[in-house]
Amino acid sequence: MLLSGERLHCHACLNPRRSKSKQPAARQLISCSGNGASKHTTIHKLIEQNKTLLIPGVHDALSAKVLAHTGHVSAFVSGYAVSATLLGEPDVGLLTPPEMARKTSQICMSIPQIPVIVDADTGGGNVLNVQRTIKQFIAAGAKGCTLEDQKWPKKSGSVRGKEVIGMDEHIAKVAAAREAIGDADFFLIARTDARATSSKRGLDEAINRANIYLEAGADASYIEGPRSIEELKIIGQRQKGLRASSMIYGSTTPLQSVGELSDMGYHLVFRPLSALYAATKTLIDTYAQMLDAGKVTDLEQLLTFDQFNALVGMEDKLQYEEKYGRGEGQEKLHVKVPGLSRPI
Repeated sequence: MLLSGERLHCHACLNPRRSKSKQPAARQLISCSGNGASKHTTIHKLIEQNKTLLIPGVHDALSAKVLAHTGHVSAFVSGYAVSATLLGEPDVGLLTPPEMARKTSQICMSIPQIPVIVDADTGGGNVLNVQRTIKQFIAAGAKGCTLEDQKWPKKSGSVRGKEVIGMDEHIAKVAAAREAIGDADFFLIARTDARATSSKRGLDEAINRANIYLEAGADASYIEGPRSIEELKIIGQRQKGLRASSMIYGSTTPLQSVGELSDMGYHLVFRPLSALYAATKTLIDTYAQMLDAGKVTDLEQLLTFDQFNALVGMEDKLQYEEKYGRGEGQEKLHVKVPGLSRPI
């Protein structure tokens, strides 16, 4: 529908009012030379290698180290998870983009070999806020983000009371994000929550939005909240380009394996909260045991002191410290410092 009509050059993307065309803004915001997205990002390469890329969620530097230790090749920083672990609050718009960028930086530094995709929520405001948020995530070391079309304050995907902004407004946000990315190694995923807006027309609206967001500059698109396996299959058939899906235990979307989703035509599969829910369950059990018995009775669920220290790299740090002269009886690195040229 809105894709029909004349396509304009990219310079109109961020300011459609400057165009003399009387066509709707959604038409004006489409690039004349494809969507401007790079096809050579790290995430593109991982999709080519894996066909369907599994992207588990992490919420801090420690969970990221555990993810890397177990052999995963990508990670997702969920706003829901960071809001819970950093603020102790639900995902209702309390977490700010600068807080998310700082947490992302810590995670990226802890696993520099693993590409990280981060949850940008709605981008923090208008197109200017979106561009600042994208640049902060790039500076933090992230390799991609999701950008959604909810109204602010946004809510978690499976929570009631969600609303979406106008399609034209989110097209402008996607185009602004694409311009901010430039030639950076950064993968942009446009998310729509329109499925939740109507039981009858929500799915069609979501698919339409996802396809138009791809034209506006996204590398992939993601429809939040399919309600059945049949809806997952319909999206796999009708949604264009690279398709993402999210599997959350207890949400409205039925859980499927990576293989099952790959057969349906999906290229990225997020499991953003599985580790958070597992860790929280273990914390509840452990604290309950200490309260009831005065000790941890199920030692099998604990790492040992040595195992944990190995995970965080304690021995490497001790050896590095000793290398530079802090340890006694060890071979030390001697550094010659030029003497002063004149007395003080």
